[in-house]
Amino acid sequence: MIALLQRVRGASVAVDGAIISSINSGLLVFVGVVKNDSEVQAARLAERLLSYRIFADDKDRMNLSLRDTCGEILLVPQFTLAADTRSGNRPSLTPAAGPEKAQHLFAQVVAIMQQQIDAGALQKVQTGRFGADMAVELVNDGPVTFWLET
Repeated sequence: MIALLQRVRGASVAVDGAIISSINSGLLVFVGVVKNDSEVQAARLAERLLSYRIFADDKDRMNLSLRDTCGEILLVPQFTLAADTRSGNRPSLTPAAGPEKAQHLFAQVVAIMQQQIDAGALQKVQTGRFGADMAVELVNDGPVTFWLET
């Protein structure tokens, strides 16, 4: 699985002009699923998102995780992250998982994150809409952006 994560001061997703989800301070994560991904990669990605230390501590060092800050997360499915861009002028989407598999694994990541609210590790979990044409707005904090693969 692939994740493009951005530390944000705020982010939202709109579908058909209506905001369907939003967060304040936390992580905006675009999630891509490739053909050979499984539930193992989904669980590993969720754990890395929770534990990745990209928030400032009291010495202004990136030393705290989303779990440490009890922050908010907005997960957005984005199949184009799986594109092969190594040649030509048009990306190949052949590496991307099919919609059914991708939706299942995206939902697994979301479910793991939602469990973290009950555990007190997260404040809020929001999502984009799978398969929809979404408008994503964000205020990147830093800017801080990382690419993760599991």
